[in-house]
Amino acid sequence: MRGKNIAFTIGLEYNTPEILVGAAIRLFSSSVLPFIDWQPTFFPLRTVQDAAKLSEIPGVQAIRPIVKLPAPQPVSSTIVEDPKAAGLPDSFSTHMMTGVDKVHAQGNFGKGIKIGMIDTGVDYNHPLLGGGFGPGFKVIGGYDFVGDAFNGEDNPSPDGDPLDECNGHGSHVAGIIGASPNNTWGISGVAYEASLASYRIFGCVGYTSDDIIAAALIRGYNEKMDVLTLSLGGPNGWTEGTASVVASRIAAEGRVVTVAAGNDGENGAWYTSAPGGGIFVISVASVDNIVSPVQNATVQGVAHDPIPYFSALPLNAIGALPIYVTSTNISQTDDACSPLPDSTPDLSPYLVVVHRGTCLFTEKLANIQAKGGKVVVIYNSDTGAFQSISIGGYKAVLIGADDGKFLVEQFIAGANITVSFPQDGGAFTIPNPAGGLVSAFSTIGPTFDMHLSPALAAPGGNILSTLPLKLGGYGLESGTSMSTPFAAGAAALILETLGTSPAAGKAVLRILQSTAAGVASTHADGAPLLTAAQQGAGLIQVDRAISMKTIVAPGQIALNDTARFKANHSISVTNMGNKTVTYRICHVPAGTIGTVAPDSGFVETVPTAIGATASVAFSESEITVHAGHTKTVHALFTPPAADNATLPVYSGFIHVVAPTETIKVTYLGVAASLKAVPVLDASNAYFGVPLPAIIDADGRPQVGPANYTFKNHELPFLLLAFGCAKMRIDLVDTDITLTPTVPSPERAPLSWSGMQNTGTFSKVKTIGLLGELDYQPRSTSDPFSGYSSFQFQGTFANGTRLDDGQYRVLLRALRVGGNPKKEEDYESWLGPQFGVVTPPL
Repeated sequence: MRGKNIAFTIGLEYNTPEILVGAAIRLFSSSVLPFIDWQPTFFPLRTVQDAAKLSEIPGVQAIRPIVKLPAPQPVSSTIVEDPKAAGLPDSFSTHMMTGVDKVHAQGNFGKGIKIGMIDTGVDYNHPLLGGGFGPGFKVIGGYDFVGDAFNGEDNPSPDGDPLDECNGHGSHVAGIIGASPNNTWGISGVAYEASLASYRIFGCVGYTSDDIIAAALIRGYNEKMDVLTLSLGGPNGWTEGTASVVASRIAAEGRVVTVAAGNDGENGAWYTSAPGGGIFVISVASVDNIVSPVQNATVQGVAHDPIPYFSALPLNAIGALPIYVTSTNISQTDDACSPLPDSTPDLSPYLVVVHRGTCLFTEKLANIQAKGGKVVVIYNSDTGAFQSISIGGYKAVLIGADDGKFLVEQFIAGANITVSFPQDGGAFTIPNPAGGLVSAFSTIGPTFDMHLSPALAAPGGNILSTLPLKLGGYGLESGTSMSTPFAAGAAALILETLGTSPAAGKAVLRILQSTAAGVASTHADGAPLLTAAQQGAGLIQVDRAISMKTIVAPGQIALNDTARFKANHSISVTNMGNKTVTYRICHVPAGTIGTVAPDSGFVETVPTAIGATASVAFSESEITVHAGHTKTVHALFTPPAADNATLPVYSGFIHVVAPTETIKVTYLGVAASLKAVPVLDASNAYFGVPLPAIIDADGRPQVGPANYTFKNHELPFLLLAFGCAKMRIDLVDTDITLTPTVPSPERAPLSWSGMQNTGTFSKVKTIGLLGELDYQPRSTSDPFSGYSSFQFQGTFANGTRLDDGQYRVLLRALRVGGNPKKEEDYESWLGPQFGVVTPPL
């Protein structure tokens, strides 16, 4: 590198041949940032100055960007200070949901298994987490890669002590895995006799980066952790990110790797988090706890029962408050989504009542606060789940729909009504109406390369666990960050039974998938099973996983899309018992979902349920297998007949039913061609101008020819609507002969047939490469955080400045499943003519 005059510094180095040999290198450039965010408004391309020279060095196989990931944030979080507070859920409900209670009753608590937690560190001084650090304690070791002050932008300060007393996320994770039982809080770790190691990769606040994640994964691997768990990630959709590849290679070596599926369920399908999208990595969805903590508010002035509100602690509001409703129309779901009218009184003395729906809770609360409102009850919609909500720093709680309508009616009637919030004696526990269902926040897959992610589900909604002592000691949190350590603890229980050989480690995913319980889409009688794109194989059942007498393989089947569809699959059934067993083979479909809106081509934030399901024909519907023997059943799949413009994702389960147990195989496919889905957003839906577009320094889209000096970093927008494995940006002559696929503001239809141009890929004449982006996630409906753009700075990818002259930009984006060597598999766009002008001295 020095011989090629490349300016650089070396950060972390990796030398574990079966996992990764390489280094994190910072290339110096005065105008290029060193990081790429997961979903930023702007970011530079991966090919920075001198990267072209670097790629020419013999032995260099790949150059990847260092990607920043935000610190994990639970969907909801409540610090709990009193173990005697009524209504707190304990561990029994989640253990009962998953059979962990039965495994504990057998004396299996994960003893002898080592679990490495890659997170924010841990407060190992907590009495439930062992009260110390090092050999002989529950937390036997670990490493701090970053230090307290690290925020993702500055230099890390590593040391050998992973103590965290300022963040708390890792301590909550540690308690779910290993909290010691027999305490006043009713908390018990899933595998509380396992040994824990903490690898700290986040400071008190801010980001980390995937070079640090890779280093932590490899250190945990080299320190012989049997299970590695990561309650972190960012939207990606592919299996090819650096951390995903490292996690995949570790899983291939026979170590169990559990990773959070993500909390982005509101963004629709095809939004898999990384590194959870890694191959044979156990990406974990969240299922809500079957019990919920609830408080009671008291109504005065009129006869009415106490009003339950969803909270682990009483709302900190003193006295009897009169009510004020922001809308007397109980069907108005966009209530308070806009600024309240000028006629609104000072709301500071009132309990403000507002309807749920349409916009974020925080938007409603901000508008109420603007009029002085301090205490708010949000009443549920008729279809909304009565569960924990995210309200930021506002003082607000969720109440039921009927109670909210009652308050509105009393306000309309002018009743002399007040509501108070008792600070003692108002807490209790209720069955959670959404308990046992996949949490609404849980991310929906699959990956663009058709891997099942999430792979399975575990309890993650409404979980009580440990926090650092300085942060209160105990807290109630929700998120896939909570379901992931639960799955890691479950894996430890299985490994205590099977042993820690590589073969056992590789088998854990299949065992958990094949014994999981299918999760319905609702609690309604006869409701279809939820799509496997969100529940994976279903809710883990650890007792079944450990006691199973039948091995069914594979654990999952990827049917792919219609362009790569494989109809025939073989399923092996092995009888591990000591008696001959007759098995019945049957098909249990799950819900088919439409993931794309056919009128716009954008991914639906809420997938549409489609009645059609796949059909499966078997070579035999019943087989008899002698003890210790294996038989194979052949399955022929037929995708459902569905509108391919909705990009329908179908899934289901093949059940192998014995008299005493049912084992299953999960399948998933797409009843359309992924390659037909437009990648580039060619609409004006989100920015009001046709895309793609070049935006000048004043924020205006370029329409006709324009000149740039690049003093102010003019920004051509390169905006994605769907995932893209490769995007290439080239500089071309103004008179290039090429018909792009995106020539107008009209969005390309889903059935678009291919690129029409004058030559093959290798014959498109270009002046030079401006840059490339690989394995990009899709956009979201938020134009300010869910779109990707390229900051064009007047240089080629190798840092050479463009000569003065007139040019155009050619953007090419490879469609999902496309061949990177075939130009017909790319979408293309030619930007308007622009000039490069040297600024006067």
